[in-house]
Amino acid sequence: MSKTVNLTWRGHSCFKLEQDGFSIVVDPYKDGKVPGLSDLRDTANRIICSHSHDDHGYVEAITYQETEQENPFQLTMIACPHDDEGGTKRGMNMIHVFDNGELRIAHFGDIGCPLNEKQKEMLGSLDVVMVPVGGFYTMEPDGIEAMLEELNPTVVIPMHYRTESFGFPVIGTLDDFLKYRSDVVRYETNTLQLTPGMPRQTAVLKYLG
Repeated sequence: MSKTVNLTWRGHSCFKLEQDGFSIVVDPYKDGKVPGLSDLRDTANRIICSHSHDDHGYVEAITYQETEQENPFQLTMIACPHDDEGGTKRGMNMIHVFDNGELRIAHFGDIGCPLNEKQKEMLGSLDVVMVPVGGFYTMEPDGIEAMLEELNPTVVIPMHYRTESFGFPVIGTLDDFLKYRSDVVRYETNTLQLTPGMPRQTAVLKYLG
């Protein structure tokens, strides 16, 4: 029987992954930090941050829960700069890859420059990726698209962008990125069930607070 991962977008770059009763929250943001987003509150068995900036590393928003349930994911962490100057402007960022034996799911945090060969080797073959698409603090949309063309994941989930109702004013809109994609699927929910054999798509989830 295939393993199903329930993925929930909590806004900005924050996601919750759940499988077999085990939950992980990635990149929780600080209250009031991201314009237009409600204060974040959730629970998880593990909290992971790509870096310590307030819009990605506010672990206080998440209530940690002890569990005897085994973590179903093998975790790979890949360091990369948060900027295009080797990290001298904004520090370093961590890409996290979650592997449950059937799916490899990557959260790219605030990746700031193209991947090198070693990083691509560590990423391996990816099924699902969560990538920042708003630029300014991260790689610009055309750079993200070039990376995706090379990595060729099945499912692309945009994050870290601006709409009329939320997001940093200096970053780009979702449409600035979607113009590169021909397989866009828009959901009226903030959750997506990830399974082996999913159809190829750029999945746009809805922010529900």
